[in-house]
This record gives sequence, C-alpha cells and structure tokens, in this order.
Amino acid sequence: MSNNESNPYADYAKKSTHYGEDGYKVVLIDEPAEGVRRITLNRPEKRNALNHQLRGEVLHALQTGDQDSSVKVMIVRGAGKCFSAGYDLGGGNEGLDYPFHTAGGDSQWPRHVVESWMKIWDLSKPVIAQVHGYCLAGGSELATGCDVVYVADTAQVGYPAVRFGVPDMQFHPWLVGMRKGMEMLLTGDSLSGEEAVSYGWATRCFAEAELEAKTLEQAQRIASIPGDILALNKRAVHRQMEVMGLRDGLRQGTEICTLATHQATFKAFIEATDGGTKLTGALQERDEKFGDYRTKK
Repeated sequence: MSNNESNPYADYAKKSTHYGEDGYKVVLIDEPAEGVRRITLNRPEKRNALNHQLRGEVLHALQTGDQDSSVKVMIVRGAGKCFSAGYDLGGGNEGLDYPFHTAGGDSQWPRHVVESWMKIWDLSKPVIAQVHGYCLAGGSELATGCDVVYVADTAQVGYPAVRFGVPDMQFHPWLVGMRKGMEMLLTGDSLSGEEAVSYGWATRCFAEAELEAKTLEQAQRIASIPGDILALNKRAVHRQMEVMGLRDGLRQGTEICTLATHQATFKAFIEATDGGTKLTGALQERDEKFGDYRTKK
C-alpha cells in the first residue's frame, strides 16, 4: 500500500498534516478478519527502526481504529525479518518533528516516548503485539505498551542500549520481576520467545511459521466479545497495575534515563556514531564482546 489507490486508509492519515497528501508512508493497514485491524511497521530495510514518522503513523492508525465502530481489536506487527530493532539512531529523524507535543526540558525525549506507548495503554480497544525476530530497546517498549503480546520462539527481546545508557521506559521489573529485570538491565542480554513468556513479558509463544495464523486466531477470539465489555475488562487490568504504581514508576524512570545522557560513557558512544554515519560500527564495537545481535549482516 504505497499510495492512495492501494491504501484505503489514506484518508485517515490526511486528517493530520503530519502525514501529507499521500497518507501513511511507513505503515501498512489491512483487515484480515471481521473486527480485526492490523498495522504493519513498514521500514524493513531499517529493521523497522522507530523514527518520528513511524511512531506517529502507528499511533495515528491505532487511535483511528479506536474510533472505528467496526474494529474490535488491533494487531501491530513488523514487516521483514523483525518486529523492530529499536529507535532510529542513524539519522532517520532528520527533518522530522516529534509526532506530538511533549513539554520541553532535559528529560523531554524519555518522557515523550513513555507517553507515546502509554497512549496505547489508554485506548479503549485491545491491541496485540505480534513479535518476531528482533524486538529491542524502543521496539520492546512499543510491544510492552500493547495489551497482549504473542511472540515467535525465535524472537529476541532485549534492551542492548543499557550497555551505554539507561532505558527510556523501565518496564523490566514490572513485567519480568526484579531479579530477571535486574539481569537484563545489567547485561543487555535478550530473552528468547519462550523465556519472554516464562518471565511474564509475553502472553504466548508460537513457532515462527505459525505466529501470524495463531495471532489472528487469538484476535478473532477477542473480537467475539462485545466491544463495550472488552473496553471495561482492558481497563480493569490496567487500573490494578496503576494502583500498584506502574505509571508513576515509568514516569520517574525517565529522569534516571536522562541522567545517563550526561555520563561520559553515553557521550562517548554518541560521539563514536558520528551523527549516525558510523552507527553500525559503534554498535558492533558495543556488542562484539557479548557475541550477540550480529550488527554486521
């Protein structure tokens, strides 16, 4: 769906000047079953790196679906080899503004992205993350903001950016527990799909070849429930988490994330990327001692 003729939802995108006359540029939208709308991150050549445009279009598409009475549940997935390898650090935001306003100040960026993914939390309709391949850093934050997470057994869910900084959205102790969350933040190591389920981050794990069909099957089961009841039951779970302090905890974590940007290690890594032109080399140097993520391929 690269133009208005092949993208029936281009008119939705036109309602926001952020997307221009041709509608969505980096998401694809389809409806694979009655009551199910699917949103596909479509920057496969960049491993679906989350630049401002992609984040804005995903949120716009989700908010549009939330207002559509024919939609009962939505799925977010990634095109190509992975769900998302994280935020775009390679110059992909040049000339792009944040997709919505966040108050300025030293912690504007982490506050902005936490606010982004909590917008999914605040929708009335359930959102499913369909995760395969890399689901790293910002990609894991996007999936965390969704209500249900189905993962491929071959998925890698992690936050390698802790090897030079602090996560923007510190969901780890909430969803995988203090001990495993601590290990993930101290090493940057990833979870497999099966581990992600066993520790509580993901809902179910399927063989990668079955992931799409199984996710759709589960979406259809959800869509069989009346929408007004779905909305209340989604809210019931979230209210319990908020009473325990999840939203406040994530917000406080943004200040610790900001402190990291003033550390010598963080500054050295950013300098090594040379404005994004040497990002692959910087990532390779960061990760090669751990023998993971294989940034050169």
